[in-house]
Amino acid sequence: MAADGTVTITMWHGQNDTGKEAIDKIVASFQSKNPKIKVDASTGGVLADAMLQKITTALSGGTYPDIAYIFGPDIASVARSPKVANLQSFITPPEAKWDDFFPAARDAVTVDGKVHGFPALIDNLCVAYNKKVFKDAGVPEPTEAWTWDEFVATAKRLTNPGKGIFGTGWPADGGEDCVWRIYPMIWDLGGAIVDDSGRKVGFDNDAGLKALRTIQQLGADKSAYPDTKPGSETMYQIFNSNKMGMIATGPWQLPAIIEAKVDYGVVPLPSYNGQRVTIAGPDTWTVFDNGSAKVKAAVEFLQFVTAADQDIQWATQAGSLPLRKSTSESAEWKQHLQSTAGLDVFSNALGYARTRPTIRNYPRISQPLGQAITKMVLNQGTPEEALKTAVQAANAALAAG
Repeated sequence: MAADGTVTITMWHGQNDTGKEAIDKIVASFQSKNPKIKVDASTGGVLADAMLQKITTALSGGTYPDIAYIFGPDIASVARSPKVANLQSFITPPEAKWDDFFPAARDAVTVDGKVHGFPALIDNLCVAYNKKVFKDAGVPEPTEAWTWDEFVATAKRLTNPGKGIFGTGWPADGGEDCVWRIYPMIWDLGGAIVDDSGRKVGFDNDAGLKALRTIQQLGADKSAYPDTKPGSETMYQIFNSNKMGMIATGPWQLPAIIEAKVDYGVVPLPSYNGQRVTIAGPDTWTVFDNGSAKVKAAVEFLQFVTAADQDIQWATQAGSLPLRKSTSESAEWKQHLQSTAGLDVFSNALGYARTRPTIRNYPRISQPLGQAITKMVLNQGTPEEALKTAVQAANAALAAG
């Protein structure tokens, strides 16, 4: 802290292009209203997808920022460090309006019952479909009340090998983009990622088996393009080239779909039991402890960043969704929804979205499950064998702690 009481905090946001522009505007607005808190905001020298390695190195070296953009699945690993701040006392007062954040956003920053940051971004999965592909195949467009059986049957009807058209696509690299798509299916069937004890997975049952069988059927029908490249870019290119009928994706993909001039629609994920469920992939502004004055200043800044005016600014300019329920119900957001077809479906899905558990050994659950899913997409082996192998590896990881 300077002699005049000014506190300088460092923020690594990992954003580029429109995301960086939005952050820069928010920082400038905060500085004009809070001259005693200086915010040194930069990418941190990396993009967000490389922030975990950057932060891990910084924590080891003892030169870490006050705030960093950390992906939701990574915060549990980062929170193992005692240098990550505990913000519980800051979020309990009513004026913090903590309950106004969507539940999935709150869950993403909570590890072992302690809050370590503020929600930074939230999205979820719905299904975008290509109206031209449906029309050319003579297949009715999907409705909001559809089932996974209908999804599989529709994908098969849309598939036309002679014309190089796939019904749908699924990442087949075993990575997290491959894995998180199965969780809504498991939840819908009554399963879980981890059971209540925290010592075993919650998909070693009919829920896990039926979900894998659904994916295997897509593989057996050859109706799902198996994208084996990290990033899943190929399947999105196929969809945007009018060679794929439908794809589970998030609101981040809408600008590219629009730019490709695809005639598209968006519907919720299918269901087995008529119950709406999807998965959110929230990211976080994780706060690090460089002394009480800096933690307090970081919290004050993040309260500003996530307040209503900035929440709507970030959501509309950075192409994401509102972090707060009040923002999603605002007239400004409702007006913004009218500018982008299908965005309202993603926005509505925030109310029933769930998130992955923030546990340190989550990657060791995800990896074997990703291998099982990949085998199903490629129609290799049986769902029973794939599930057994994934469960054994994941349970061993949970038992190891």
